[in-house]
Amino acid sequence: MRVISGIYKRRRFDVPHTFKARPTTDFAKENLFNVLTNYLDFEEGITALDLFAGTGSISIELVSRGCSRVVSVEKDPQHYAFICKVMREVNTNRCFPLRGDVFRYMERCGEQFDFIFADPPYALQELSTIPDKVFAHGLLKPDGLFVLEHGKDLSFDAHPCFVEHRHYGSVNFSFFKAAEQAAEPPIL
Repeated sequence: MRVISGIYKRRRFDVPHTFKARPTTDFAKENLFNVLTNYLDFEEGITALDLFAGTGSISIELVSRGCSRVVSVEKDPQHYAFICKVMREVNTNRCFPLRGDVFRYMERCGEQFDFIFADPPYALQELSTIPDKVFAHGLLKPDGLFVLEHGKDLSFDAHPCFVEHRHYGSVNFSFFKAAEQAAEPPIL
């Protein structure tokens, strides 16, 4: 796992081969963050939520690029421990790994975020409900952005908060904003 940009640029972290997680590929991650720079200014100290954090690849990238606070939610104990290890190695106090169920976290979370990223297992039965849950629980700030990584078999084009879809190889990203902002995607 490699950090693409920011203060930890080019840092590598070896993900154990025993992990079940499917980290976002470096190619897809780099392209995702290229698009995100049209939506967000990471150096403005934004807050972020990384759901189904897996190896913490997106979390460490967010911290590296300047997010002031990143909450990483991961259920698997080995993956959670790996995220904690990576954050200790870079000596940051801006990432807060939480071990727990993402859906329970969303129900109980009393915080709003500028950016939310979710990379659930593609076979997760509830995957298609995640955008509705993010908005129903008020997790996104009014001008925030939510990105869902998913397989090619799902389309969110009809969702009222949908903004755009990008794909890089087999990795698909759907972008969402609050319904009143979803109608006008930024000019790229």
